[in-house]
Amino acid sequence: MKHLAAALLVLLLPHAVQASAAMAPKEKTALPVSNDSLVRVNSTGQAFDFFRPWAKKAPYMRRGLGVVVSENQVLVTAELVANHTYLELEKSDTAEKTPAEVVVVDYDSNLALLKPTNPDFLKDARPLALDGGARVGDKAAILQLESNGLIAETPATITTITVAPYPLDHLSLLTFRVSAPLQSREGSFTIPAVRDGRLLGLLMRYDGRSQTADLIPAPVIEHFLADAKLAKYPGFPRAGMAFAATRDPQFRRYIGLTENGGVYVTEVRPGSAAAKAGLRKGDIILAVNGKPVDQDGNYENPDFGKISFSYLTSTLARSGDKIEFTIQRDGKRETVPVTLEALDKTSIVSEPYLFDRQPRYYILGGLVFQELSRPYLQEWGGGWMKEAPQRLVYLDEFQGELPTDRGKVVFLSQVLPSPNTLGYENLDHLVVSKVNGVEIKSLDDIAKAAATPKDGFHKIEFEQDPKFIALDAAEVETSKGQLMQDYGIPTLDNLGTQ
Repeated sequence: MKHLAAALLVLLLPHAVQASAAMAPKEKTALPVSNDSLVRVNSTGQAFDFFRPWAKKAPYMRRGLGVVVSENQVLVTAELVANHTYLELEKSDTAEKTPAEVVVVDYDSNLALLKPTNPDFLKDARPLALDGGARVGDKAAILQLESNGLIAETPATITTITVAPYPLDHLSLLTFRVSAPLQSREGSFTIPAVRDGRLLGLLMRYDGRSQTADLIPAPVIEHFLADAKLAKYPGFPRAGMAFAATRDPQFRRYIGLTENGGVYVTEVRPGSAAAKAGLRKGDIILAVNGKPVDQDGNYENPDFGKISFSYLTSTLARSGDKIEFTIQRDGKRETVPVTLEALDKTSIVSEPYLFDRQPRYYILGGLVFQELSRPYLQEWGGGWMKEAPQRLVYLDEFQGELPTDRGKVVFLSQVLPSPNTLGYENLDHLVVSKVNGVEIKSLDDIAKAAATPKDGFHKIEFEQDPKFIALDAAEVETSKGQLMQDYGIPTLDNLGTQ
């Protein structure tokens, strides 16, 4: 899917009348949607160049539509404000503007909360309350803002309510899918949706071929806004495990599963909430918080019908909540309480995104070392999984199978031609194992190892051929200034926050 290049608003209309007029319940009168609940958000951004991590790419502009959700706060998608250098709120009817700042941003849920620097800018705004009452089949209207601030409507229908991966981190949260033939108007990354004057969700993806859009629904937004009020934003929790369906009757016999439902745990992330609670690979999940789980991992939700039990552990639950898993282990039924928590990002081998901060790097005599991340691989474009260095793609894709003490994947990203690197110019994307005899699990280890060369040389060892190379330590030290001047590098390292 791709983002819809339009500033949109979805207005949920009353359900289509299926029963006769005599049997039909009295419909609510939909509150009018007006400009005093919406603001344009103008975002100027500038991302770092992962091939030259000391430099930035060209600036860009994004324009979105924000929803006023409290007296002085505006809700948008996180993608709109990623890598921003300047934010501005603009009233859609009068074009009055004011600078804005981010209160909280959560790239996992793709949500961000903004506030104007002028506290009186939204004094006449009408905040929208949340409404999580939508159901499959509800009729909707997509409202797009024209350049003059007028609203244009497009009919739509909610076709699916499910749990699906979100675009930035593949965290699976509740998702509403809407069918609508949207037309492109003014560029936008944020698209609100309302029902009877209440906020239903934000549109985060649109596929023009199938004419379907995915919404971040009100339950996810409610979770985000509640956490945003805390002194420290905790983030959405994860159980930290993967499971497989048990539809195959032979597989069910093999694992000794005699009950009708249940899913097989295929992986438990080390250090996760599930691991800390004692869940193991090979356990069979039969129920979550007393709700039976079927062979596909779904349970019967009173509002949404059959839906993945991960709705209970990531969308509905909050960090710190305790969830009871009923499992079968070694043929016996057990109950395992799991205290949910957000993912510890410092334990990730290859980070799924890096926004609002400079990539870490370390340059030693013209050798550029970096830590593996998915944004680095995505510099190869849409086909990065095939085009990027395959060894690094593999380590990113299967990082969960690496040893628990693996640390970061540090690699030689490129060699800057210099007197120190003669003969090494064609080396790149080699995974570093040791420097000066020190095992490397982060760029910090390289920095420490570089302080103690051996016999006047820096010895760099790799997992691939060539198994090692050497640099003259004295020449490395004396050439630093010239290297920075030749390549316009302001500093030879960035070892900021991981």
